Amino acid sequence: MGSKGHAVSLVSTLWGRLKTYGELVMFSHTLFSLPFSLIAMFWAAGGLPPARVFFWIMVALFGARNGANALNRLVDKDIDAKNPRTAGRHIPRGIVKEYEAFLIVIFCFAILVLAAFNLNPLCVKLLPVAIFLFVIYSYTKRFTWLCHVILGLACGGAPVGAWIAVTGKIQWPALVLGAAVMFWVAGFDIIYGCQDVEFDTSHGLHSIPAKFGIKNALKISSAFHVISMGLLFYLYFLMDMGYLYLVGLIIISCFLYAEHKLVSPTNLKHVTIASYDINQIVSVIFFIFSFIDIFIF
Repeated sequence: MGSKGHAVSLVSTLWGRLKTYGELVMFSHTLFSLPFSLIAMFWAAGGLPPARVFFWIMVALFGARNGANALNRLVDKDIDAKNPRTAGRHIPRGIVKEYEAFLIVIFCFAILVLAAFNLNPLCVKLLPVAIFLFVIYSYTKRFTWLCHVILGLACGGAPVGAWIAVTGKIQWPALVLGAAVMFWVAGFDIIYGCQDVEFDTSHGLHSIPAKFGIKNALKISSAFHVISMGLLFYLYFLMDMGYLYLVGLIIISCFLYAEHKLVSPTNLKHVTIASYDINQIVSVIFFIFSFIDIFIF
C-alpha cells in the first residue's frame, strides 16, 4: 500500500473513532438544550452577539455537554453492564476503553474552562458550580430519586450560561428559561426512567418511577411539562415576543400532549419515542419559531 493508501486508511480509522466517540456521548442528542441556549444568547444580545462571543459560547456548550455525557457513561459503566437494556453500550462492550472516556472528559472540560476564560469573569467564577452539577448528576441515582431534577438543572444551566456569557450578569429572564428547560428535561427523563423500574428497584438505585410507581411518575412528568410550558408562556410577556413565538409554543404543547398519550403504566413500548424523538422535535420547533420572531418579525 502506497503513502496515499496509508493516508486514506488513517483518515478512515480516525473518522471511525470520532463517530464512536460521538455515539458514546450521544452527540445527536445535542438538539435537546442547544436550541434553548442559542435563543438565550440572542435574547441576551438583543440579536446576534459579537462573533468572538458566539464562538466561545459554542465551544463552552460543546465541552460541557459532551464532557458531562462521557463522564456519565464512565461512572455508570458497571451499572450499565448489569442492565440488559444498557449492556450493549460502548464501555461495557469494550468498544471504548475507560481511559479513552476519561481523556474525552478531561479534553471537554478543559475546553469548557478555556471558553469561560475567554468570555467574562462571571463565567469563570461559576465554572465550579457547572462542573459540580455535571459530576454529581452521574452519582445521584445512587442516593436520591431527585436524579431527574438534577439532570434538568444541569441542562437548564446551558441557556443561563449562554445569557451570562453575553451579558456578564445573572438576570431574571435567563433564570426563567433555565427553569423551563429544567422541568422539561426532568419531565421526559422520568418517562425514560419508567422502563428501568424493576432493575432500579432490585439494584438499590433511585428514581421517581422506582420511588412512586410508574402511574404516579407519569403524573409528575406531566406536571413538570405543564410548569415548563407555563414558564415559556411567561417569557412571551417577559421578552415582549410576537405571535410566532406563541404559535411555536402551541405546537410544542401539542407535541408534549402526544408524548404523554404515547405512554401509560401498562404500555411503555413507545418510551424512547416519547422521551427522546419527540423532544428533539420540540427543541427544534422552539428554536425555529423563536428565531424567526426575534430576527424577522
